[in-house]
Amino acid sequence: MQNPQILPLITMPFLLVSMTLLHLITLAMLFIATTEKSWWVWGTTESSDLWYNCHLHNITGSWQCATTPENDWLQAVQVLMVLSSILSFVSFLVFMWQLFTIPRGALFYFTGLCQVLAGLTDFAAAVIYTLRNREILEGSRSLEGNFGYCFILAWTCVPLLLCSGVLYSHLRKKE
Repeated sequence: MQNPQILPLITMPFLLVSMTLLHLITLAMLFIATTEKSWWVWGTTESSDLWYNCHLHNITGSWQCATTPENDWLQAVQVLMVLSSILSFVSFLVFMWQLFTIPRGALFYFTGLCQVLAGLTDFAAAVIYTLRNREILEGSRSLEGNFGYCFILAWTCVPLLLCSGVLYSHLRKKE
């Protein structure tokens, strides 16, 4: 039988490392979803993201990209995704700062709040793109494509950000 005094010493470092890894993974996923070129795809030769419409040039085999036509819905998604990435990054910095400065027994409320806000802004961006993709892609090409992997990454980040935000708000610095 294990000593009950040792078990909390093992689980707390594991929990801190797990939360840090989850945070870094969601931050990387947000960054990829915001910057990569695959929110909407037409086969394997054309794609559109929040910033550019790209197509594969047949002769050179390279991607040629042009700026995505601006509209209000696209700008809303752009702003919300960038804001979500910034909030998650600020949340990570605040977590690292709080880890070394807050008194023992205190909770990571501000870190959790930033993560929940990052999740909500990511959710809003994904919902807008889901519901308004016809208006967003109107100047591009036919709408007979599919959502790309960056769109899926954005949706995957929503529950991860919200869950980590709730976990941060319940995480207590070990006494």
